[in-house]
Amino acid sequence: MMGRMQEETHNPTIAVLLPCYNEEITIGKVVRDFRAALPSADIYVYDNNSTDRTAEIATAEGAIVRKEPRQGKGNVIRAMFEEIDADVYVMADGDDTYPADAAPAMVAKVLEGYDMVIGDRLSSTYFQENKRPFHNFGNRLVRGSINHLFNANVRDIMTGYRAFSFTYVKTYPVLSRGFEVETEMTIHSLDKNVRLYEMPIQYRDRPAGSVSKLNTVGDGIRVMSTIFRLIREYKPLPFFSIVGGIVGLVGIGFLISVMIDFWNTGLVLRFPTLIVSVLLIMVGLLLIVAGIILDVLAKKDRKQYLVDKNEFAFLLRHER
Repeated sequence: MMGRMQEETHNPTIAVLLPCYNEEITIGKVVRDFRAALPSADIYVYDNNSTDRTAEIATAEGAIVRKEPRQGKGNVIRAMFEEIDADVYVMADGDDTYPADAAPAMVAKVLEGYDMVIGDRLSSTYFQENKRPFHNFGNRLVRGSINHLFNANVRDIMTGYRAFSFTYVKTYPVLSRGFEVETEMTIHSLDKNVRLYEMPIQYRDRPAGSVSKLNTVGDGIRVMSTIFRLIREYKPLPFFSIVGGIVGLVGIGFLISVMIDFWNTGLVLRFPTLIVSVLLIMVGLLLIVAGIILDVLAKKDRKQYLVDKNEFAFLLRHER
């Protein structure tokens, strides 16, 4: 048993995960680059309903090609995490924008004990290479809002280049369906206080002829909707306190106007306004109370996640 554990420690299994949709121009080079950087790794290309030769080219380059019929990057990552077992996972895109030669260092950090290693584009060449200004603005907006809310300093919230431990992959619930999955992944990690490490990488824009699948407006709306939903779930006390406070203040404003009339005339001249103001104040208080209750449940969920993760790690060690 001890000899087997030592062997697994010195010879970890590595899986390279490449979700792809119509990447025939770049996928061959990406597979070759990761094969050169991580010779012992299994390279998985998940074809998400491509209409070009992505799957054919990946197979010819020696990758393990699988199909995922549910459209969307989140659906592909969910399938990858469910189906593939490895000690270390490296996830990248098939568009040749991430350098494969950074993968060994990312793997090394996971083997040191980090749960997730983030390939940080924004601290290097992203803003010079990326020719889409609204994407740059969106990255800054998302980064600033999440770091402020979680009191963190993650430099690249939405990068698709990451490395994971086995425990993280098998205990992380992938709920998003599309490109907002990276944002969800980062927020989940900050909320659960998992061990994160950011590693600056050299980002490069897509080569000529390769077309981005991102829709600046549509995907931007989905990302912001995801942030809104996750803040409501992970930080319910500040979320509902702010909403409840705004509603309550509006109600107090109406009530003050009614009280001024009463002070001057001795009569309640606007009963409908009085009723609405009292209802708004009550709704605001109820929202704040709901935030307190949901905050307790969120803390309980964090505790349960840690218990489940520790139990999973314990069972994994004993199986080995």
